Amino acid sequence: MAEFVDFGMFAQEKDPEEMTREELLETLEAVRRQIAQLDEAEPEDMESEEYDQWGDQHEELEDLAEELEDCLEALGDD
Repeated sequence: MAEFVDFGMFAQEKDPEEMTREELLETLEAVRRQIAQLDEAEPEDMESEEYDQWGDQHEELEDLAEELEDCLEALGDD
């Protein structure tokens, strides 16, 4: 069975809307690294429970990345 992402590292983070630009960028970079690691561990059997778990985690990370990107966009350019 593949090893999946530990979301604990993101659970302690502040609400993205309360983060500074630097915090948002750092967190977004970490999330993108996690997505890349998860992509490397994609299960082959698309019908398996393992693939379902992988897909759920991948979707959660993509949603988080999108939220961080939205917050960065709302801050505008400095």
